[in-house]
Amino acid sequence: MERRRMLRVAAGVTLGAAALGGVLAWRGNRPDDAETAAALVPDVPLGDERLEQRRSAARGATVDFYTAVPAGHGDGRGLPVCLVLHGASATAAGYPGFGFGRFLSDAAQRGVPPFVLAGATGGRLRWEPSGADDPQRMAYEELPAWCAERGFDTTRLALWGWSMGGYGVLRLAESHPRAYRAVAAFSPAVAPGDRVFADAAALAGTPVALWCGKQDGFYGEVQALAPTIPGATTAYADGAHTRTYWNSITPAAFDFLGRALSTT
Repeated sequence: MERRRMLRVAAGVTLGAAALGGVLAWRGNRPDDAETAAALVPDVPLGDERLEQRRSAARGATVDFYTAVPAGHGDGRGLPVCLVLHGASATAAGYPGFGFGRFLSDAAQRGVPPFVLAGATGGRLRWEPSGADDPQRMAYEELPAWCAERGFDTTRLALWGWSMGGYGVLRLAESHPRAYRAVAAFSPAVAPGDRVFADAAALAGTPVALWCGKQDGFYGEVQALAPTIPGATTAYADGAHTRTYWNSITPAAFDFLGRALSTT
């Protein structure tokens, strides 16, 4: 009987993994080429990039807190801030490895008005509250407070996220209309009928830009979402749900965010 029970459990695990693999494949995930993704990171000096740990009351946990300042701008005091919300397979601890600091320095070198990146680990809750764990409140209340302690200009905030974080930045901006200068969402993990779709009208007056690869499993959903967001701009090109695609479009997103954050 014990052997039969173990076989049933093993079969269930196998079927569950197969089903999950099917969902991921349907959603357009592709094996990423780490070397190709890394080659897209600009070869420029790194500015003041830090990874610290902070206690989040909103999450009831100690979280990684990441900041990056473009090279040539010291500790970033007085610069506006773009808050970064990660996807489900990432944490803020991975941001240095993704090359975010170098993309930021490259943008400043190209003449984009300088700004700071800041983010913290939000778990896998789609940046929605679940019981006592509220990553959305952490992003709205605590992240700006931690940035203010560093002397950054938190009166000028923007949002950037990908996949689950793309969903997260749209939800955060919907929940707090006009709190952010701009929202950049890469391949947001959205679906008709979810909260992002339901509250899309709340984004009126906030510049929103959506990017998605044509081979991404969320491509159809992003196309359906775009017309429901007043004034949203879109950019679609070949690409899947991968870091390679996201790295290829990061310079354009930083141009958009920098311009929005520089306005008075």
